[in-house]
Amino acid sequence: MFKILEKKVLAPGLNRYIIEAPLVAKKAQPGEFIILRVDEKGERIPLTIGDFDREKGTIMITAQTVGVSSEALSLLETGDYIQDFVGPLGRPSDISKKGTVVCIGGGIGVVPVYPIARGMHESGNNVISIIGARTKDILLEEEEMRAISSECHVVTDDGSYGEKGFVTDVLQRLIDQGVHIDEVVAIGSIGMMYAVSKVTLPYKIKTIVSLDPIMVDGTGMCGCCRVEVGGETKFACVDGPDFDAHQVDFPALMARLQMYTHEERCAREVYEEERREAECH
Repeated sequence: MFKILEKKVLAPGLNRYIIEAPLVAKKAQPGEFIILRVDEKGERIPLTIGDFDREKGTIMITAQTVGVSSEALSLLETGDYIQDFVGPLGRPSDISKKGTVVCIGGGIGVVPVYPIARGMHESGNNVISIIGARTKDILLEEEEMRAISSECHVVTDDGSYGEKGFVTDVLQRLIDQGVHIDEVVAIGSIGMMYAVSKVTLPYKIKTIVSLDPIMVDGTGMCGCCRVEVGGETKFACVDGPDFDAHQVDFPALMARLQMYTHEERCAREVYEEERREAECH
């Protein structure tokens, strides 16, 4: 059992947790992830490690309430326990001296891109950050990203804060202005990462994305998280989650993410029915 030391509501349906997990924290690296299970009946949920503290033995994760299992997690509070918390999993991000690195985070993707950006900064790189959200209320990690960036550009879809537009608009402007970029790291929705890869491809700028396809065991045995990269089948849990964006078959990945829409809807209906019965009793 793993204790929730702190829970913070960042926005409706978006929560941050500090989890007591000393063995995971001891080995955690930027870019890796964990898989948790709320209780014995819960699904296995893969979540990127947002931050870690080796001395305190803690892991920070951020979870958005989307389905039944993430809603069960959202109902837990400080002092409650999570049944399983497995990690670190995946391959750590390649953090080394590269030059100028543009780190892009969209929505909840700002959380996992932060430790990578921090690592790039600590390795002597010039870090330019671009972070975005639908609206100001759900913009994450702005102060943290500004602290380790030579430039930090903020965009919102509705223009409620920073520039109105998308992260790709700022990236394209930097390129048009002649800024030399050695590498781009982008984490966010599949659509956002695909759009970033389209911007950088004509200029042959190395672009890394972190993929989160459907995943079950997290050790490469089930094959659920397979993605097509460079014409080859890769498994995001053991070969990634970081991949060369220009090699990823994004249309196939987006199609796979829709495979279990019906099952997710059925699970929601069963969950709601069980909740109604519990309330009646």
